[in-house]
Amino acid sequence: MIKFTNATIYRNSDANEILVKDGIIQQIGKGLPAATEEIDLKGRLVVPPYVDSHLHLDYVYTGGGDEAKNTSGTLFEGIARWHDVKKTQSFEDAKARMLRGIQEEVSKGVQYIRTHIDVCDPDLTGLKAMLELREELKDNVTIQIVAFPQEGMYAYKGAVELMEEALKMGADCVGGIPHFEWAYEFGQDSVRKTVELALKYDKLIDVHCDETDDPMSRHVQLLNALVMIEGIGARSTASHTCSFGSADDAYAFRMMGLFEQSGMNFIALPTENAYLQGRQDTYPKRRGLTRVKEFWENGINVSFGQDSINDPWYPTGNGNMMNILDNGIHLAQTMSLPQLDVCLDFITINGAKTLNIEDEYGLDVGKPANFLVLDADSPFEAVRQRADVLASVRHGKYLFKKSEPSYDIELDVFRKTK
Repeated sequence: MIKFTNATIYRNSDANEILVKDGIIQQIGKGLPAATEEIDLKGRLVVPPYVDSHLHLDYVYTGGGDEAKNTSGTLFEGIARWHDVKKTQSFEDAKARMLRGIQEEVSKGVQYIRTHIDVCDPDLTGLKAMLELREELKDNVTIQIVAFPQEGMYAYKGAVELMEEALKMGADCVGGIPHFEWAYEFGQDSVRKTVELALKYDKLIDVHCDETDDPMSRHVQLLNALVMIEGIGARSTASHTCSFGSADDAYAFRMMGLFEQSGMNFIALPTENAYLQGRQDTYPKRRGLTRVKEFWENGINVSFGQDSINDPWYPTGNGNMMNILDNGIHLAQTMSLPQLDVCLDFITINGAKTLNIEDEYGLDVGKPANFLVLDADSPFEAVRQRADVLASVRHGKYLFKKSEPSYDIELDVFRKTK
């Protein structure tokens, strides 16, 4: 039995102790029974693990070569560059890069990842490598795989058959990219096929939806309608939806009500879409973010993801979800004092709801003892200071634990340095 004491527990001001046995939370409260091991957290903030709800692990660290240079900085050139880059990847290369990306994210507190894997590849190289890693690492990081037709379900010959093969092999979600199809009607067909495959194979849905500045790209409307008809809104996600941030208010107001009815999830990618979108704008220049603030205020589930780490679409990225959160709340203007106290939801609780893992996720009795210890004593200070992760706990044991922050020479602003 292990007891974590003197904790500031996110969204639970009535408790400061967590009692764990065999990797499961037994009790949360104050003055809990003694344990064989007691760990003093010194008032630090305890939060559920970070969830990166949208990442492309097969693309990580492919942005450095000449063939990956995206001179226009657009989504569409990035796809064209990846078409060439992926021809050179081997199973060993893909697996090594994916592992490095996972390690980088886990080292920053991520314990849950949903990764889109390009299946527009006759050999399904990336998928095979990801399936192997998912199994090998399952005790320490939970990975969901989206079968993703990066070059289009219909624009790429044979993509539908490859999608089905990927789902049979063990992918968890059906993906899509309707705005990349060669005609709007093909995009609509791809949305219908996505839902059809999800029902056929009992899979979750996560569609790259309307990742464009075009306000008339409205595939999200059909996706929402279909999942609402089938009653699978909570198992479905629309990622990006950048065009919804450019749409007129009359359309948006109508759709917000329908999104509430369906219960569909949304994912915003603050850093990458701020970099990619608005490339054809002079000024005013759009920043590529969907209507995060309005979703949040209307009870529509929305989470944030890293999306890319050094690939043809985005040159930087390192899996630091606090950086993603910081960018997201600035762009969405969700920084009132009450919002700052709960906005960690974007990279924790909301992501878990998107991944449909609420039965195993969270700081609740009976659930696995998975949590982070942040270098802050409140949610506000964690966000304000972009707090570091001091420890990541998985099944009651440390995945990692850092030393207390310290100086070799402490700051003294009155010290004479001349």
